[in-house]
Amino acid sequence: QVQLVESGGGLVQAGGSLRLSCAASGRTLSGYAMGWFRQAPGKEREFVAAISWNGGSTAYADSVKGRFTISRDNAKNTVYLQMNSLKPEDTAVYYCNADYRTWASSNLDAFRRTDDFGSWGQGTQVTVSS
Repeated sequence: QVQLVESGGGLVQAGGSLRLSCAASGRTLSGYAMGWFRQAPGKEREFVAAISWNGGSTAYADSVKGRFTISRDNAKNTVYLQMNSLKPEDTAVYYCNADYRTWASSNLDAFRRTDDFGSWGQGTQVTVSS
């Protein structure tokens, strides 16, 4: 069973940057599309960004487009989320997950359906102060 561990969160002022990491153990992620999600207090979990198995395709929520960048290092079994120009509304717990239903696919549509994803890790807290 793969375990995904998110890290890199913290407290930052508006306009600042953070880089989140999602490290996997127990299974290679190299053939799976990966995504980042977030859940703010009192809100449902929402899609943030996704990346195909080889990094050739990416997708972003409109709210983060142009500010966040998703990337991956398959050799390190790790996915990253570079977050720039952070806003208070970015405050949330951030989670990563993999689309285990497909292998070596560039289709990232599944990440728009948050409810289709099963177990979640602990996440990493991102707090942006105004």
